[in-house]
Amino acid sequence: MKKVIVVDTNVFVAALLSAEGASREIIRRCIKKQYLPLMGVALFYEYEDLMSRSNILDKSPLSPSEVEILFNAFLSVCKWIHIYFTWRPNLRDENDNHILELAVAGNADAIITHNIKDFAKSELNFQEVEIIRPLKFLEVT
Repeated sequence: MKKVIVVDTNVFVAALLSAEGASREIIRRCIKKQYLPLMGVALFYEYEDLMSRSNILDKSPLSPSEVEILFNAFLSVCKWIHIYFTWRPNLRDENDNHILELAVAGNADAIITHNIKDFAKSELNFQEVEIIRPLKFLEVT
């Protein structure tokens, strides 16, 4: 059974900056349909914002058009989730609440992120959603 995941934007950015590494492998496996990534409106806009930043694009070995192709390939395998109820888990970084809400709404197995600490202290506890770094996720799946 495919793992259902939410890929935090920092993982996608890391995949853009390096052709090697766990973050790129997570994206590859999503595109190969080995994992089922979830996408929601707020996360989509966060992705679009980050991919338009010159400080990220300038560091990437990919051209802007290749970045767009990669993102579109990723989007093509994502399951879109509509969030009808916001939980407001009140995470350390308010801007990460939507990621946990997406994971809960989509019954995700895990949130793949480099910022574990941002999800560590929540007023609401969703133990069924694992918060895990890309390399560790690859090791256990």
